[in-house]
Amino acid sequence: MKQGILFLVFILVGFCSMAQTKQDSIQKLEEVVLISDSQLKTFTNTQSLLTLNDSIIEKSKSSLTDLLNNNSPIYFKENGLGMVSSVAFRGTTAQQTSVVWNGININSQLNGQTDFNTINVTVTDQVTLRSGGGSVLYGSGAIGGSVHLNNIISFKEKLSNNLNINYGSFNTLNTNYKGDFANKKWSINAALGYVNSDNDYDYVDSDNQNLNGQFNNKNASINVGFKFNESNILKLYSNIYDGSRNFSLALPSETPSKYDNFDTRHLLEWNGFYGKFTSKIKLAYLTEAYKYFQNIQRSDFSEAKVNSSILKYDASYSFDKSMLLNAIVAYTQNKGNGTSIQSVNRRIGAFNLLFKHKIVHWFLYETTVRQETTNSYTSPFLYSIGLKIKPFKVYSININGSKNFRIPTFNDLYWEGSGNLNLKPETSKQIEVSQQFQFKNIGFNITGFYNDITDMIRWLPIDGVWKPINTDEVVTYGIETKLEANKAFNNHKLTFNSTFAYTISENKQTKKQLIYVPFYKVTANLGYNYKKWSAYYQYLYVGDVFTQSDNNPKFNVDEYYVSNFGLDYSLGKQYKLGAKVNNLFNENYESIAGRFMPGRHYNFYINFNF
Repeated sequence: MKQGILFLVFILVGFCSMAQTKQDSIQKLEEVVLISDSQLKTFTNTQSLLTLNDSIIEKSKSSLTDLLNNNSPIYFKENGLGMVSSVAFRGTTAQQTSVVWNGININSQLNGQTDFNTINVTVTDQVTLRSGGGSVLYGSGAIGGSVHLNNIISFKEKLSNNLNINYGSFNTLNTNYKGDFANKKWSINAALGYVNSDNDYDYVDSDNQNLNGQFNNKNASINVGFKFNESNILKLYSNIYDGSRNFSLALPSETPSKYDNFDTRHLLEWNGFYGKFTSKIKLAYLTEAYKYFQNIQRSDFSEAKVNSSILKYDASYSFDKSMLLNAIVAYTQNKGNGTSIQSVNRRIGAFNLLFKHKIVHWFLYETTVRQETTNSYTSPFLYSIGLKIKPFKVYSININGSKNFRIPTFNDLYWEGSGNLNLKPETSKQIEVSQQFQFKNIGFNITGFYNDITDMIRWLPIDGVWKPINTDEVVTYGIETKLEANKAFNNHKLTFNSTFAYTISENKQTKKQLIYVPFYKVTANLGYNYKKWSAYYQYLYVGDVFTQSDNNPKFNVDEYYVSNFGLDYSLGKQYKLGAKVNNLFNENYESIAGRFMPGRHYNFYINFNF
């Protein structure tokens, strides 16, 4: 890694020299707004994107679960409010959805997934869902889709501060601060978040209460950009998360336990824009660490941690406005150890080649390939090819096919007494077809997808010991739709958006639907603005799910309907008062068997802008 840092410094110095000697020939940088995850925009022309900006993020709580559950076709499993939250994107597992922070995959190296209740969206400027395969761009896990958390660096003159104080049921306090400063040379934005809750809600239609459910977390983020000149920009992204969470008890007689985790993410990036040539060098350092207390009355615990270093060089050349070639070389090193994992060191090298060509104004194609080499497993050759055809102004069609994968986790490979060093990566081949209709005030998208997954990794009992093996073959297919509409007249403004998902996810041998994958999910959001008043209504429907692999309906988790209603009033440009009623109709529901969610509850908030 020391050699890598020296190499990085050498390249940066070289670019500085190049910039100083060729100022006359430099093409001026047109964009003043930059995101590190540039491939999300540049090479996702043939797949579906769903972007959630500030106005939508403000209507949700701090957790990523709440935001996406009410605004996307993704299905979530929660072990109670604020507890472990895992995702099923297009019928895949939690490990088969990648979470990408400013272009860096942040899924846990230990268990291969992200707990969406540990992601505070208030420190993020933009959340985007990329449906379908994305392993060529974002590595392991992007089989069902990927969730992108981006911080925006802008060199447009700005000075703003926002403080949000939110208090609600179960003694829940949620405070967030975000500040932005920018001029022609500097861009600085910082955010702080704090959440604390007793989380002791009563179960609906029951005398029981959520016991041992309290949680708290702190989150800090700072993002800095410095523009040396129109061709050279240095960016730094940094995020720290510190959380402590008790685990809710399924039965009062259970032993209370808790889980503490501390995660950090740091990314240093140099952008060079030299005419038709663009160069980006990224150096990232990520850490994840946890402590699990099986009995909170005792001081002993189990623990594990992984430190990851990533060096990436990204070069692209634009032949003209219609043709772009992009090459990426990356090196990743993961070092981990823990109570049940001996000290291990995994090294991964990756090469990507991406090409996009817009032949005529109504026809575009893009193709990408990726190959990895590693000391831990045999990596498959990955590819993706997509077409975008837009014969009319209001209509377009996308076709995309890809091969994707998920690597075995540290737990899969190295868990003492159970790890399996002979595991192969999970692989998938998929195709999707999407049609978009865009009129003046209405947009509609419908997508059909098919995904064939092989070598699924499952932990099964072998000779009395649970071990991971490559076993299942799974096929997922279905339909997703997205509808957006808006209408403004006089001082009134109406907005409406909705998503719908129909998903089949079945074991190819048994022809049974996988557990905890609903056939249907629907979301709808209606917003109304009149002068200083704003109101919104959120609706969520999730169909029943199987909890047994034989699909015995006796053990189903029933379908549920949940509604939320919010109202706020602006006192000039500086203050906003609001309130929200969650689970408006006091629905008795659970997303995991025996893990009940709260009934009707409230939160009140005030925003200060200065």
